[in-house]
Amino acid sequence: MSNSQYLPDARYAQPPDPEPYTGLHEAETLAYGVYAAPGAYDEAHRAGGPYGYEDTYRPAYEAASEPPPTLQLTDPLPPQRTVPGSEAPTLIGVGHSPGAGGRAARRRRRDAERPESALRRLLPQALVVAFLAGGTTAFVAEDKAVELTVDGTPRTLHTFADDVTELLAEEGVRVGAHDVVTPAPGTALGDGDEIAVHYGRPVRLTLDGRRREVWTTARTVEGALRQLGVRAEGAYLSLARSQRIGRAGLTLDVRTERAVTVMADGRARTIRTNAATVGEAVQEAGISLRGQDATSVPAGSFPRDGQTVTVLRITGGNEVHDEAIAYAVRRTDDPTLFRGTEVVERPGRAGLRRITYSVRTVNGVKQRPRRIRTEVVREPRAQLVKVGTRPLPTSVRGADGLDWQALAACESGGRPGAVDPSGTYGGLYQFDTRTWQSLGGKGRPQDAPAAEQTFRAKKLYVRRGASPWPHCGARLQG
Repeated sequence: MSNSQYLPDARYAQPPDPEPYTGLHEAETLAYGVYAAPGAYDEAHRAGGPYGYEDTYRPAYEAASEPPPTLQLTDPLPPQRTVPGSEAPTLIGVGHSPGAGGRAARRRRRDAERPESALRRLLPQALVVAFLAGGTTAFVAEDKAVELTVDGTPRTLHTFADDVTELLAEEGVRVGAHDVVTPAPGTALGDGDEIAVHYGRPVRLTLDGRRREVWTTARTVEGALRQLGVRAEGAYLSLARSQRIGRAGLTLDVRTERAVTVMADGRARTIRTNAATVGEAVQEAGISLRGQDATSVPAGSFPRDGQTVTVLRITGGNEVHDEAIAYAVRRTDDPTLFRGTEVVERPGRAGLRRITYSVRTVNGVKQRPRRIRTEVVREPRAQLVKVGTRPLPTSVRGADGLDWQALAACESGGRPGAVDPSGTYGGLYQFDTRTWQSLGGKGRPQDAPAAEQTFRAKKLYVRRGASPWPHCGARLQG
């Protein structure tokens, strides 16, 4: 093999004409690994050259004031060839100017030195290339191309992230408890993976009359209904299905289609409806309510699937009844009256209560009257009674020895509360009220106890004798 392959630089070619050696311009380029002898660069650095050290380059036509720094190779120099006709080897280097024979010797030396010198130059370069190639391979191996879709917006990324969590952190994508990430956070990433982030949105949902708050990752009302499993066919929606759901969410009222049976006038009608109230469902069934007509469930309630509603045809009116309110009796002690005597000072009066009843006929059947209103027309007035507390006298002089029992039996049959048919006379001894009160009695004689009546009769006898009892007075003598 020719040595020309180790001569990429024209400096190693033979000059066309024999000129004198020019020195440094013909010096050999040092291979990778050459370093300065210890202390040489320190001294040069102190000299203050343009890059921190002194420039040691000197052209051949300038006389060197001092020998150049000694250089060493990391590998020993190859053996030197001896020029024919010379006793000692001729060294080619800095500071020599040989003639034609010198140039031939230099060519032979270069021919001998080129394979090893070129190898020394190429080996470090090959190591650097291999190192860079290995690093590039590792760099390329760690780089991954992935597709990240955030809330429906896709983009392709190159990342060194190891897993989904690290990728989201690099991209500044924050996820909450209601957000969905696929694959799950923590999943290892590979080249070509697809990662999707779906943000959660709150929906204040009223479904068939029941209110609740749910979360969905869908971006439209239709998608949310599908995700929540709500049957939208035939349903009433307060918003369009295409309505987009923002991150702040929205309020949605949904009434699904239900089967409701309406019973009216002996017929049953089953309809499918998304009505909001029982009253609306009855109207949709083609049934009208008149007058006092009603439904078996409140008309404003929500109709449930499979529910049966009965229409009640009601006729009737009101009835008014008056009831008496009993009066109270209030008694007070009176020391002027003998014990056992009660005198009505003010008669009592009953009150009046007016009650209104509703009388109805439901679907032809008369119902029990229902009290709907009560009012007091007149308040009752209490009766006032005086009760005697004075002790009764034991006797009346001049009348104690008479037969008063026989007189009472003749006048009243011995009954203290007896009253004659005319209502003028009363009691054991048939006093009229005027005579009774003139004797100190209170109220009516028939209301006084028997002992008081006998006492008043004795007082009358002392005054007038037996004349007050013209028919029975003779009984007093026995």
